[in-house]
Amino acid sequence: MPKKVKPAGDGKEEGPVPCKQVKVEAAGGPSPLNLDSPSGLFESLISPIKTETFFKEFWEQKPLLIQRDDPVLATYYRSLFRLSDLKSLCSRGMYYGRDVNVCRCVNGKKKILNKDGKVHFLQLRKDFDQKRATIQFHQPQRFKDELWRIQEKLECYFGSLVGSNVYITPAGSQGLPPHYDDVEVRGEETARLREDELLPARVFILQLEGEKHWRLYHPTVPLAREYSLEAEDRIGRPAHEFTLKPGDLLYFPRGTIHQADTPSGLAHSTHVTISTYQSSSWGDFLLDTISGLVFDTAKADVELRAGIPRQLLLQVETTAVATRKLSGFLRMLADRLEGTKELLSADMKKDFAMNRLPPYYLGDGVELSTPGGQLPGLDSTVRLQFRDHVVLTVGPDQDPSDETREKMVYIYHSLKNRRETHMMGNEETESHGLRFPLSHIDALKQIWNSSAISVKDLKLTTDEEKQSLVLSLWTECLIQVV
Repeated sequence: MPKKVKPAGDGKEEGPVPCKQVKVEAAGGPSPLNLDSPSGLFESLISPIKTETFFKEFWEQKPLLIQRDDPVLATYYRSLFRLSDLKSLCSRGMYYGRDVNVCRCVNGKKKILNKDGKVHFLQLRKDFDQKRATIQFHQPQRFKDELWRIQEKLECYFGSLVGSNVYITPAGSQGLPPHYDDVEVRGEETARLREDELLPARVFILQLEGEKHWRLYHPTVPLAREYSLEAEDRIGRPAHEFTLKPGDLLYFPRGTIHQADTPSGLAHSTHVTISTYQSSSWGDFLLDTISGLVFDTAKADVELRAGIPRQLLLQVETTAVATRKLSGFLRMLADRLEGTKELLSADMKKDFAMNRLPPYYLGDGVELSTPGGQLPGLDSTVRLQFRDHVVLTVGPDQDPSDETREKMVYIYHSLKNRRETHMMGNEETESHGLRFPLSHIDALKQIWNSSAISVKDLKLTTDEEKQSLVLSLWTECLIQVV
């Protein structure tokens, strides 16, 4: 069991944290989590560990267990999702595979108990009570407002998609055998892959109801990129073993082998996994930017535009000539990369903006789709709004009628995204945003980098261009007049 660390008397941590567990005493206060800002939320989520300590000592390195004796936080965690919520959710039209999985670990193997079609609460409860099955509910932030509020802030904080799954397991039962994984949780798409507990990338587990007994093992593949079941005789003894109670939090990096069960003689357990940073590695970023770098370099270097050798694609093995040629091109690209300031993002920025949650709002959210306030003019001062929900990128013109494929500036945002399709990969999504000529890049950077700026001061050639730019951004609800 990891050594316990308690907050020091002055509210600071006691030196370095060589262990993986923090015990927190009860704390008062009207709000258990700080939802005023993305950074404030994350700080309160992992309190009393400081964010600097977390990213230096735990992120992608080792698990962190925070056990809390805080009735206020425990009550708040319980409100995020309860077993009793399933009845009303089922009445809204949930389906096996897409929204719900039912399973149980039997003799070290997972047994799937899904039915076909729509989920009926009475049948679900029967499987839970009589078959001791675990209920996995996909992406509850689609329906639970407070999880939407939390995950939207975390997407702003990490700059990456944040998904979640809820697991409800009866007493004396276990849903899944030991495993590690790194597959993005996107509803029916992942259900077709393996109908399993999916903990994509970096995982934060919040214990909501009851207790859950966890065993963590050393990774066999550090920061694994794929799912794997692991036989208990291969993984050895647990590196960490503990029980989570309501209000407790557990973090572990991807690739951490884990299994969990609900102790006998107690009530059922409910926990939510909040997961992020899937497909957000340096390798992913390299793949995303390399195509734009090749696009730019090929326009300037005739060698990259020359044809490959005749019948190269028919060869069983790559020829030595082709390998040397590619090696030389990669060195040339590396040299060019050293001097570039504008990396062309092929997909990552757009994918993030398209698939993330919209800003959390109360009411009908009209402020996200209908511009308000004063119409901007040449004499106006404007500022960017919803900054954390907007990305700016440069890429080749996507207009198929433009044969020259000149570079354009693209702005993507999530203001009009549908919460109901968040992380449901097979659902249709569309991008929302604007595109401008590359000549507008400096003016857009001025708006992005200023707390407020006069329209007259924008770095564009004519007043008409300045007015057209701010009007386009205002119509899309991205700026306001101050």
